Amino acid sequence: MKALRGFKKYCLVAMLAVLTAPVTAEEDAFKTIEWVELIPAEDLEVLMNPPEYITNVEDGSMEDQISSQIQNTLAAADNDRYQQALVSTQVNAEMDGAMVRVPGFIVPLEFNEQQVVTQFFLVPYFGACLHMPPPPPNQIILVNSPLGVEIEGLGAPYWVRGKLSTSISDNEIATSAYALALHDYELYTE
Repeated sequence: MKALRGFKKYCLVAMLAVLTAPVTAEEDAFKTIEWVELIPAEDLEVLMNPPEYITNVEDGSMEDQISSQIQNTLAAADNDRYQQALVSTQVNAEMDGAMVRVPGFIVPLEFNEQQVVTQFFLVPYFGACLHMPPPPPNQIILVNSPLGVEIEGLGAPYWVRGKLSTSISDNEIATSAYALALHDYELYTE
């Protein structure tokens, strides 16, 4: 019985050691961020308070159609602050050089000989750049991975870690306002 109590005490001490173990330097080096942190404060304020003409669009109406929204966005972007925020390349300067961990979906751009993804856009929601208009450039991250990334499928979300930089890149699919030098990636789990 005494041996059992000793074993239980040993297990409790071992469990506490695991639970209170310090985060490794590598894990601590990457700050988990949310996509909204990439949007500059002035753009975020405008997006969080859309103009009345946006909030009064009736579901299913002509104004609610994607093609109408694209045409209206392009036509109004020159003189409407809300429309400008929807296509903004403005960045959060504090993110330049940050070591980050961010969740997102992969939009492949380039492959190597083994058909492994070597360059991709990381986007905040599924279907961005593929089935829908792209998000604002400050919501798209261009990721370069010379070693390649093997993906489960386009619908699978991932955690991506690396060094973020503010760098505008144009591509036929979309424009990104951020780039990331990939450190590692994994399937998304909460």
